[in-house]
Parts: sequence; structure tokens; C-alpha cells
Amino acid sequence: MPDKSSFSRRRFLKSAAGAGALVAAPQIIPSTVLGKDGAVAPSDRIVVGGIGIQGRGMHDLQWIMSKPGVQFVAICDLQKKQRLAVKAFVDQKNGNQDCAMYPEINEFLAARPDIDAVLIATGDRWHALASILSMRAKKDVYTEKPSCMTIAEGRAVVETARRYGRVYQTGTQRLSEPNHVFCIEMARTGRLGKIHTAYAHIAPWDAAEMRHDWLPAVPEPPKEEVDWNAWLGSCPWRPYNPSYVAGGWRGFYDFHTSCIGEWGAHTFAQAQAGLDCGESSPIEYEYVANDSGDGMVTHFANGVKMVLSRGNKYWSGSCGERFDGTDGWAAAADGYDQPAVSSPSLLNEFKQVIGEYVARTGRSLDHMQNFLDCVRTRERTVANPEVMHHSMTTVHAANICMWLKRSLKFDPVKEEFVNDDEANRLRSRAMREPYVY
Repeated sequence: MPDKSSFSRRRFLKSAAGAGALVAAPQIIPSTVLGKDGAVAPSDRIVVGGIGIQGRGMHDLQWIMSKPGVQFVAICDLQKKQRLAVKAFVDQKNGNQDCAMYPEINEFLAARPDIDAVLIATGDRWHALASILSMRAKKDVYTEKPSCMTIAEGRAVVETARRYGRVYQTGTQRLSEPNHVFCIEMARTGRLGKIHTAYAHIAPWDAAEMRHDWLPAVPEPPKEEVDWNAWLGSCPWRPYNPSYVAGGWRGFYDFHTSCIGEWGAHTFAQAQAGLDCGESSPIEYEYVANDSGDGMVTHFANGVKMVLSRGNKYWSGSCGERFDGTDGWAAAADGYDQPAVSSPSLLNEFKQVIGEYVARTGRSLDHMQNFLDCVRTRERTVANPEVMHHSMTTVHAANICMWLKRSLKFDPVKEEFVNDDEANRLRSRAMREPYVY
């Protein structure tokens, strides 16, 4: 019978010899693993999931998947057809069948600790709550706008991002587009002289006063097809109607932020950035007797005015902003080849202004890339929670002014209306259990 100790020694020596041969052999490691040849090493990749992707969200999905180092792995959507559509798109892009599907947000967040960041493109009513739940689950967030339904929701997003140390970007992408950056920086740096008035575009459809009625009841589809209770989220219960799910929720108080929020979610942030008031809000809102808020004058504490404008009085195109100073004006909107300015000579500084902005901030002039850069560096995004919250506070305060049909004064530090209990009650809404933050 062989000696056990002898057997053990022989086995050890054989194993050691094999290990030595492995060490001596050349190690062939794919360049993609090392991050060479333009590839991104796995340790630097950002694993992404999506929540409520359709419409504008499909544009965002293509945008984020086009970036090096992004791996999109899962979709959470309460509509089966959307889960399947996004999975088909992602799998085709990735060349596999690996995109996972989840119908419910809490299950999704709990099941995927591997996900670093989420792309949120639900309807407006879910933007803030989905962001808060995701950040609590240690995910960074890129969310479409308008990013909150009330002043209180915006504050909750700010506090959650701060408490959990998360990177957050709201989809006000014009803050990263060169034409808009130029106008903002021309105003902010004094190249237009002393700024006295900014103009911000509001949507030319719908009204500030939204509907409070319900569409006719239709039998609910199976929960697997559309989870109607989850679709409503924190909003009050109402009977199912397929028009809501198909996008017909706009214009209803429970689901929307009115014509003011539709574009103001973009343009107020643009205008406030140029006024160096990105992390504040106006202190006065002057009521205008129309159905949209067109022409409303808001006043900042520094004496500068921001005027809400519908139509193309100050630009052509959509989602425009304009800054008027003592030495000239500059404006930009969608579709511009270059900004509109009071004097062509102002455009001579275009490259210099943009270059100085990039050098000062280190930001990409690509909104999605700015988000991904900040996920890696943990720096603040251009449309960070504070910028979102204060511009959306302006949206909500302007809406409340129109709903109450009277001028209002607001304290942006305390985030409350001055001596107006009725207005202050409208800073928040009741949230239906269990869809609360």
C-alpha cells in the first residue's frame, strides 16, 4: 500500500510543476479586457438599466448605448409590449439575448445590484419617485423632464441625491448644446453688458389650467399587459382608459405640469443659468389674465426679470431663451445654425466663449456624455439636482400663480410663498400608497 505522505508529496510536486508551467507560459489576454484598441476595460464599464422607455426614451436609449463603455442590461416597464420592444432593440444592438425584463420597479432595483445607473423616461408623474427609489438603491440617475410634479418632490430628489451620494442628470439637454451654452455664457460673463431681462419659451399648446375630469372607464387589460395601478403610481385612483397609456395623459392635472412645465422645464433652466440664478428661483410672479401664462413677468432678488413667452416673438423654433443686456442681446432655439444676436460681431467670440466654458467646467458638450463622465468621476452634472429643483420650482410657482389668478411672492430660501397659505398648500400633493417616497 503506498505511503500516504509519499502520495501527497508526489501530488503536490505534480501540481506545483503544472502551476509553474502556467506561470512560464505566455499569457494571452484579449485587448478588449485591457481596454486597448478603443475598447473599455470591464472595470470601467457602466452597467445601465432602463425604466419606462418609449417615445423620447428610445432616443435616450440609442444615445446612451452609442457611448463607449456602456453596457445596457435590463428594462423595467409596466407595459409588456414596451418591455418586449426595448429588449428586442437592445438584444439586436448587443448581438445577444441577454437583456432582462422586469414589470415592477422595486423588484427590478432589488434584483440588479450590478446596475450602476438607470435611464428613466416614464411619464412625468413617475420621474421623481423613480429617481428617488433608484438613488436609494445606489443607482445613478439620468431622467427625462419635467423631473418633478411639485416643489416638495423636487426637494425630495435633492435630499435623496445628497444623502446617498448619487450622480443625477435631468434631461435638459440644451444646457450642453453649443448654441445655448454660448448665449448663457454671453449673459453670465457680462459680454452683453448688464442683463436686465431674460425670456423663456413656454409650449404653444395646452393651457396652464389643466383638466380635473376623468376619461370614460374602459375594462382594464390583464395586469401582465398593463399594470394600471402601477401606471397611476402616486396619483389618485381613476378608472382605466387606454388613451392615458397612449400618451393622452397630457393636459390632466394629476399627470402633467401644463404648457408652462412642458417647455419651461428646459427653458427656465437655460435662462436661470445665464442669469447666474441656476440654484435660486424668482421672488415675484406677476399674474397675467390669459390661459397660458404668456407674458408673465417674474422677478429675481437681483432685480433681473424673466418673462414667460409663447410663440416666436423673441426667436424662431422651439425651447428658446433670450438675454437682453445694456450692450446687446443673444438668443437661441432648436434648429438654429448659430445663435441670433443683436450685432454680428458678437458671433466673432463664439469659439472663444465655448472654449472658455469647457476649460472652466471640464464638461462635455454632449449631455449624455456629461452624465457618464460624472458617473465615473463623481462630479456634479450640468443639470444636477439643485439646477433641476430650482428651475422646476419656477415652473410650479408660475403654475400656482396662474391657478390662483393672482400675483405671488416667493421666498426661494425657505421655499415657501410669502403670507399665502393657499399657495403654500399647492407646493405638494397627496401621494397614494404604496407609491410614496
